[in-house]
Amino acid sequence: MERWRLIDLGSPEPLVAQTFYEAAAEAVHRGEAPNTLIMLQPGSAYVCLGYHQDLEKEIDLDFCREKELPIIRRSQGGGATYLDGDQVFYQIVAKNSPAVPRNVEEMFERLLAVTVETYRMLDVEAEFKPLNDVVVGGRKISGNGAGMHESASILVGNVILDLDYGMMARVLRVPDEKFRDKMAKSMRDWVSTLRRELGHPPPAETVKQKYVEAFQELLGVELVREKPTEEEWRIFNEVVKPMHTSREWLHMETSPAHRREGRAVKIAGDVKVVEADHKARKLIRVRAEVKGDEILGIQIRGDFFVLPKEAIATLEWMLSGVKLEEGTVSETVKRFYKDTDTQTPGLKPQDYVNAVMKIKGLI
Repeated sequence: MERWRLIDLGSPEPLVAQTFYEAAAEAVHRGEAPNTLIMLQPGSAYVCLGYHQDLEKEIDLDFCREKELPIIRRSQGGGATYLDGDQVFYQIVAKNSPAVPRNVEEMFERLLAVTVETYRMLDVEAEFKPLNDVVVGGRKISGNGAGMHESASILVGNVILDLDYGMMARVLRVPDEKFRDKMAKSMRDWVSTLRRELGHPPPAETVKQKYVEAFQELLGVELVREKPTEEEWRIFNEVVKPMHTSREWLHMETSPAHRREGRAVKIAGDVKVVEADHKARKLIRVRAEVKGDEILGIQIRGDFFVLPKEAIATLEWMLSGVKLEEGTVSETVKRFYKDTDTQTPGLKPQDYVNAVMKIKGLI
């Protein structure tokens, strides 16, 4: 039986809660630590932004400052959300494990079976819904994301004890308060919690215990309780924390596609800056600078997942200089997939082609 490490971080401050697993992933990648399951509850509330999202477009920054809510951009894709101690996090980091498929869609299905079983052990009839949801009665009851760090596969998610629907809606940037009220109602209609299903949430320690039992049984591994190593804390303090607390990381102000020496952006004549949204299974938001029908530079954002996450910058670079012709764009996107072996769970190459081509209809 494969032996894994179990780390219980208790209730750490938000940055540790959200990002410490990246230090563990580096240690696992190096071969300095075994495959690892981390469990915790956030020690206080914060707002979490998906890797590919626009901070200013997704989050009500003034409200978060007023309430002193930290904002943390995670290293996985997906959408913005409000997180607090009413959720139990599981963070799975593995390398070369038969329990964890390398294909991300298969990984979601295999590992979220543990989440489903945990809810069922708590008398909630949950089920897996592709791509990455766990639902009960059609309502989402767990949020999950996946990524890669070098050779280490990562899956992160939560068991939701309770949820402040009003705060979930309040931290997001919306057109007006009427829209916010509608969004909060929609969340109540389509997102559930253990409190809602059972009348009261079980203790967090009970949830952790059930999750560990399901993890060992379904994945065929033995979990051994350990503490993080000194080297992992060093990686966190010297690498992970400085990156996640930097303005460059949080705002991602400059796309790699635009970091070319000597480029000056001037909007005049037939030069335009265009933005278009395309909703496939995930949102793809494209912002481009075009001259005539040529893409001068492009940013691709949204609540999607890309593995590895940095690959989207390569696609942006490959599309720069390309003509806005569907055949040419399609050929470029297909070459990107072939050359980089990138995974985009839930999205197909044609989805990105359709998103880019929406620009043409606006110029």
